[in-house]
Amino acid sequence: MGYDSSMILDEIQKKREIMMETAKRKGFTNDDTVRYSQELDQLIYEYQCHSKRPGKRQDEIRMGITQIMWTLPSVHLIVQ
Repeated sequence: MGYDSSMILDEIQKKREIMMETAKRKGFTNDDTVRYSQELDQLIYEYQCHSKRPGKRQDEIRMGITQIMWTLPSVHLIVQ
């Protein structure tokens, strides 16, 4: 993918905002929310592959990921 680290971080932030807004409107288990979450996971993976050295921007994304983890509720699957 032709992104540099800064562009990927911008995309991560945008996707995170879309995902959180969708979760607020439609719920955390809604198909759209889950899809945005998966897209966010992919962007984070791409960022981690692209960026190998620690720095300020990596600390910012770690903080964002931590915020997501604290914001999302635990999802329990009911097996019937």
